Amino acid sequence: MKKTILCLLVSVSTFGSYAQEKTDVVYRRSSLFTVMVTDEDRKYADVIEEAFISADIPEKFNNHNIDLRTMPKTYDSSSSKEEIKAAQKIAIQEYFSKNNIAKAVVAKWFNRSAKGGFNMDLISERGSYNATDLDVKIAKSSERGLALLADAGEELIKTTFVVVNDFDYISKEEVAEKAKAGLGFASSLTGNSGLGNKIANKTLDVAGKGYVIKTTSNLYKLVWDEETAAIFYNDYWNDDSDIDQAKKVAFEESDIFKLELVGTEVAWADLQATSFTRKSEEQLVAVATVKAVDAVIAKLQRKYEVFRTKTPLQSGDPLAAKIGLKEGLEAGDKYEVLEQTIDKNGKTFYKRQGIIKVDKKQIWDNRFLAGEETDAPKDAKEYTLFKGGKNYYSGMLIRQIN
Repeated sequence: MKKTILCLLVSVSTFGSYAQEKTDVVYRRSSLFTVMVTDEDRKYADVIEEAFISADIPEKFNNHNIDLRTMPKTYDSSSSKEEIKAAQKIAIQEYFSKNNIAKAVVAKWFNRSAKGGFNMDLISERGSYNATDLDVKIAKSSERGLALLADAGEELIKTTFVVVNDFDYISKEEVAEKAKAGLGFASSLTGNSGLGNKIANKTLDVAGKGYVIKTTSNLYKLVWDEETAAIFYNDYWNDDSDIDQAKKVAFEESDIFKLELVGTEVAWADLQATSFTRKSEEQLVAVATVKAVDAVIAKLQRKYEVFRTKTPLQSGDPLAAKIGLKEGLEAGDKYEVLEQTIDKNGKTFYKRQGIIKVDKKQIWDNRFLAGEETDAPKDAKEYTLFKGGKNYYSGMLIRQIN
């Protein structure tokens, strides 16, 4: 069964690589580490976990996952919503603290070795910096080096996020029954879309095949300020060629690295089961898990400005970008167009060149396995069109502003 689930997920990985190759634009992405809450008593628990861990990080993020991808459920499901919400946050903080998650995230940024040494290879790669310019020994005595370190901290390390996902799986049969009974629970699914009522109006032999998934996600951001950076470079930095044992121990015993809560969001993912009636329950659950994560990341970005990522324009004529329904795009959404500029010291800044809107006539349906769920034409364009500006070109960056 794991092979089957992995086959379903491979298509996303292949497509993501293709999309990046076609765009071929170097830009600095935010970095993302995703975690899920596990529940051994949940049906298909192993399928859910396998699907979650095997799924790719969305291509607009750098993959900053470390080995610790799961945390056990510790709250009582019979508690009130507010009690569960508070208990989840406490459990997450305890998980972060016990496993030194913030420190592990920093260690990954600087490629900490088994010996305890650091290097700038990953930062150089993700930020398109010159590795020599980023060498810490040079940076400590070079104005340019210090400027580049500050830029790397602001552009890369500071935009590192952790999303902790807690899934609640509900069969469509259960949703339909509750909707028919007039329960508010069903009609409230996905907010204004009325998913519960839509399911109730279908025959249960079709609508009952599949799952609706509620995903509650807590978004955290790595704290990387001037003080933290200064302590790291001055007190913890080590080079494999000359390990300072005192600094090695100081880093291992340090507790200065933190993850701060940005906020919480809830999203619902539906699986249009009419196209999936030949798939097994396990396959449906695997697909739904991936869709649920995509949905909640899209909602978190819409709600929290700090989590919004930049996306390169695919072309200026037509005005297009390779983002779509997977990213939560809606007709009329506004995006600012940014031109990336670098000053004489190599530090990056962005200048707004205008505002564009999503064109409702062509919004790309790039959701997971969308081709199997809809009647979209096989030659559908793999990009979304925008309107509202001229003289834009491929490689300029866009970022949502509403």
